[in-house]
Amino acid sequence: MNNSDKVKAKKHLGQHFLNDESVAKNIADTLTLNGYDKVLEIGPGMGVLTKYILEKPVETFVVEIDKESVDYLEKHYPKLNNHIIGEDFLKYNLKKIFNDDQFAIIGNFPYNISTQIVFRALEMRDQIPEFSGMFQKEVAARICEKKGSKTYGILSVLAQAFYDTEYLFTVSEHVFTPPPKVKSGVMRMIRKENYSLPCNEKLFYTVVKSAFNQRRKTMRNSLKSFISEEIKDDEVFNLRPEQLSVEEFIALTQKIEAYAI
Repeated sequence: MNNSDKVKAKKHLGQHFLNDESVAKNIADTLTLNGYDKVLEIGPGMGVLTKYILEKPVETFVVEIDKESVDYLEKHYPKLNNHIIGEDFLKYNLKKIFNDDQFAIIGNFPYNISTQIVFRALEMRDQIPEFSGMFQKEVAARICEKKGSKTYGILSVLAQAFYDTEYLFTVSEHVFTPPPKVKSGVMRMIRKENYSLPCNEKLFYTVVKSAFNQRRKTMRNSLKSFISEEIKDDEVFNLRPEQLSVEEFIALTQKIEAYAI
C-alpha cells in the first residue's frame, strides 16, 4: 500500500487511526462471541481492527461516516460486501440492518462522541448483549468505576445498571496516526442476565442525573423536589451521589416512586 492510498485523518471527525496490529488483534479478541452471531464495528477507518473481526465466526458490519474511509474499505475489504453502512451511527436506524436480531458493538471510538455511543447502546440494550472497544482512558475507566471514586458518575451508574463492566487494558498514544494527547483504554460491557430495572426506568435516569449534576451537594439538596414527607428522614439523603452503588440508586428510586409527591 502506498501512502497516497491511505485515508487522511480528519480532525472534525476525531479520527486517530490505530497502526499497531497487536493492539488491534487484542481489541478484536475482547469479543466473547456469546449470545450473538453479528457484530457492528463503529468507525473502522482503514480497517486495522476490521480485518481481525472478519476472522471471527460472526457476520461483520461496519458503520462509517467518512466517505473516504468507506471508499477505502470497499476497495480493500471485499469480504465486507454489502456490509458497509456509510452513515452516522448516532442517527442511523440500525433496525434496517439488524431488525430485532442480537448483535455486539465494537470499535476504536472517536473520542468526541464516545459517551454518546455508549448512551445509544444503552437505549438499544435489548439487542446488544456485548459492547467493547477503545475510549479515551478516563472515559473507559469512568464507565467501569465503582462507588466512592471522584470519577464515578452518571455514565458509571447507567452503564452498570444493565451491564457488567470491565476495564481490560491501557493503550499508548504512540500507536495512533496522528497520536492523541491522551492514553486510551479498552473496556468491555456484558449485558446482565436480568437487565430490566425493578423500578421506573425514566425516574431512575432522572434521579441519577439530578444527583450527579450537583455532585458536591448532598442528595437532600440535589433531590429536594423528589423528597416527600414519608422519606425525608432517610439517611440516604445525607450522602453524596458518589457514595451510592447502582443497587442503592435503584432502591432510592423505588422509595421515591412509592411516595411520589
